[in-house]
Amino acid sequence: MLDAAKKHPMVMPDGTVIEQVVHLKAVIDHPRIVAGDHSYYHDFQLRDDYAAVIAPYLFPLSPEKLVIGRFAQIAHGVRFITSSANHDMSGFSTYPFGNFMMTEEMTEAEVKDLFAVTANKGDTVVGNDVWIGMEAVVMPGVTIGDGAIVAARSVVVNDVAPYTIVGGNPAKPLKARFPDAVIAALLDIQWWHWPIAVIEENLDVITGSDVDALRSLASAIGGQDEG
Repeated sequence: MLDAAKKHPMVMPDGTVIEQVVHLKAVIDHPRIVAGDHSYYHDFQLRDDYAAVIAPYLFPLSPEKLVIGRFAQIAHGVRFITSSANHDMSGFSTYPFGNFMMTEEMTEAEVKDLFAVTANKGDTVVGNDVWIGMEAVVMPGVTIGDGAIVAARSVVVNDVAPYTIVGGNPAKPLKARFPDAVIAALLDIQWWHWPIAVIEENLDVITGSDVDALRSLASAIGGQDEG
């Protein structure tokens, strides 16, 4: 049974829990990170702070967010370099002097202003059913569309269109996963919002390649939300 509340969603038939695989929503408590149901991260090491691992420059007072949709698959070593990692490039020096001159008298608003100087790329957004390969790096302000695939060790500097495979440094589109009409249908159907029982009962259709069957199923259930 799929259970979004599980910390470790992968359990072998003999009952062995694969602790290296975690549901992000169950292990991250960070004011600037939103992770959707069933999105998981795999790391070869067990971590105490998964937020710091996947988004090391995203701070509680950062103005930007990292938003991850449902059923995202994030492999070992993936890093999201969010806007607060940037240095101010508007003047002669990029050295972050203010970071090392904070005092006890500084207010929360003043600290936020330090981050606001460089956090001009906006939120980083990962869509639903996205697969990000091992050690890929996603740069500030990027949006990765639903169903996209990012190849291992890619550096993603631009938005990725839905159901597109990208790879390289900088990552470039390699190919669309399906014809345009099929992609449009998938974006309209949005199976990831279906009730979890319906998803479990129709895995063969969801993981198959018959868009008409998927469309018929969507019509039958009326596009219900998992709610």
